[in-house]
Amino acid sequence: MPALRPALLPVLLALLLGAFLAQDAPRRIRFARGATSAVVEGAVVRGERAVYLARARAGQRMNVRVTSPEDNAVFQLRGPGGVGTLPGAGETDDATAWSGVLPRSGDYRIVVGGTRGNAGYTLRVEIR
Repeated sequence: MPALRPALLPVLLALLLGAFLAQDAPRRIRFARGATSAVVEGAVVRGERAVYLARARAGQRMNVRVTSPEDNAVFQLRGPGGVGTLPGAGETDDATAWSGVLPRSGDYRIVVGGTRGNAGYTLRVEIR
């Protein structure tokens, strides 16, 4: 196997770092004009997660549901500022559905992952 040229090492490290940082980069959930719900589809490989942002106001009701063909996708729901998870959608809850009135205004983080192996999923978010 040929040795890496010293000039290629910084390029390779930058590519690896970029891939690592991008895996948890949040993606904004976009609602069509006048719509109260949105659906996104995706997949995560074992040990990784997908992070989504949904903007909402205090007092609104949010419904979140994740489904997967392998029946192994779950999510966590974090309040604005990433401070704490909402009851029933924490790190150990393995939530597949959550519904509740939101306590604060701002961006809510929905973190989707798999409980075992890779997970393809459909995430539905409704805010009223």
